[in-house]
Amino acid sequence: MINLSFAWLAEQIVQENSDAIMFADHGGAIRLWNKGAEVMFGYSAAEAEGQSLDLIIPENLRDRHWEGYHKVMASGETRYGTELLSAPGIRKDGSRLSLEFSMVIVRSDEGTVLGTGAIIRNITARFQKEKALKERLKALEADKS
Repeated sequence: MINLSFAWLAEQIVQENSDAIMFADHGGAIRLWNKGAEVMFGYSAAEAEGQSLDLIIPENLRDRHWEGYHKVMASGETRYGTELLSAPGIRKDGSRLSLEFSMVIVRSDEGTVLGTGAIIRNITARFQKEKALKERLKALEADKS
């Protein structure tokens, strides 16, 4: 059997994943940005790491995001540890994405909240199909009236 270290294995799973996997510290600065995040958002790890999460949050949603983020950092609790969160995101080129993600609160060995990790999936194509189907259904129902 091949001898694989846990750290090496974890790094391979994180870095090579097609979903965006990231970690933001207590203050909201991006500290981990995998290849999936590079493809999804258009920023290299070198461009993203050290930057604020504002990099991928649409401007009109930033106040609401930061209000929730600071509450999570202060309380150490989030309901999104067990529920998926749907939210729009923004790419480097300014185009918008529909996203779904789960998150985990990352703590030190002593229990101090260090930040949040997230696994993010781009659901833009699915969201657009569902929106088109809803519009078609609405039009068909209107024709019957």
